[in-house]
Amino acid sequence: MKRTFAAGVAGFAALLLASAAMAGDARVFETKSAINNLSTVMVDGGKARDLTIGLGSGAYRRPGDPANMFYAVSDRGPNFVCGDVQDVLGVAEDVVCKGKKVRIYPTPDYSPSIYTIFLNDDGSFDIKDVITIKDQNGVPLTGLTNKLTVAKTEKPVDANGNPLEQSVSSIDAEGIIRLSDGTYWIGEENGPSVLHVAADGTVIERIVPAGSEKDFDGAAYKVSGGLPAILVTRQTNRGIESMAVSPDETKLYFMVQNPLANPNADAYKAAKNTRLFVYDRVAQKLTGEYIYQLDDPQTFRNDPSKKQNAPRISEVLALGNDRLLVLERTDKTTKLHEIKLDGATNILATRWDDMSTSPSLEQQNDLSTIDLVAVNKTLRFDSADYPEAPNKLEGLAIMGDGALAMINDNDFGIKGDPTKVILIGGLVQADKF
Repeated sequence: MKRTFAAGVAGFAALLLASAAMAGDARVFETKSAINNLSTVMVDGGKARDLTIGLGSGAYRRPGDPANMFYAVSDRGPNFVCGDVQDVLGVAEDVVCKGKKVRIYPTPDYSPSIYTIFLNDDGSFDIKDVITIKDQNGVPLTGLTNKLTVAKTEKPVDANGNPLEQSVSSIDAEGIIRLSDGTYWIGEENGPSVLHVAADGTVIERIVPAGSEKDFDGAAYKVSGGLPAILVTRQTNRGIESMAVSPDETKLYFMVQNPLANPNADAYKAAKNTRLFVYDRVAQKLTGEYIYQLDDPQTFRNDPSKKQNAPRISEVLALGNDRLLVLERTDKTTKLHEIKLDGATNILATRWDDMSTSPSLEQQNDLSTIDLVAVNKTLRFDSADYPEAPNKLEGLAIMGDGALAMINDNDFGIKGDPTKVILIGGLVQADKF
């Protein structure tokens, strides 16, 4: 049943209070800001494609910020696979890919950036305070793939099929939080890695899987190997796409988007077990690793699938200490599950982090046979109940009155989708921050 938002209140604060009082009601915000325009891409014999900024790869509102404001982060920029060339550019696949397995970057100079979003009471939102992510020399980072040798990676080309140079410094920014000291922590998908970023966008440190540090030699920022080595087995384009922080800011939480390709892609395709990590900011090390089991792909009602790798994790949001909201989605359906870490098995530094363990964690969906307990999940939201919700929701933020804002990643408008923010009151109850 379609659910509508009861408007007619004056001012944004009143609007949010009304939404919070009416659980399940939703309002959608869009923008016409000129900053949302990126470029127009066209190849010989093809069609023009107008691109916009993909704002919604991650979101966060810091307690104490204006009630109608949140931060958003863009990912590596417009990109697509060879199978999409005809739809996006209007030319045959071989014109661009030339028979090779590559990823196309039509605007290769784009720099992942942090944006400040303000929701307005007229149903629009404004984009302000753009911060480009850069290295210690002030050079903006691109989103092109890294020169990885330990983990698998992809070869980038431009819209005409010309090879692009990979970079040791580039990032694919996804999840984001901002601390009270003004710095950011960002989940990064390609490495995979997590980034500590200064208030002005300068990368302070990049934490990568142990043993892969040399792949980042020459990066103009600090690189350390503080993540489990097994994360290099992540499936390509299925790294870390989330970031959350505990109310006291002592813990960071992030998840691998899908189960690892451990020991191979066949395991990734069939696996339900993905990994959730807890990072102690005081000790500057991981202290927890937990199992999150993905839902049955047939239960995603807008696009049910038989493929277990169709569901993926795109965001986590802390509702309290070790209490999280997890965004699990397919292309057209988004679910939000509340989880608590209490009672789940901490597998950090156990045999399940050893790549020689066989069968691997990813090859054993029935955890009862190996005496492991996954986090317990409680469904709080299903976008199939909200026809107004956009596809590919990826960012979550708790607004000033407790209403939940969700923003989609529109993939820079490659398929014509606009960026939208959907606001829902009374959906979850967060601990007092």
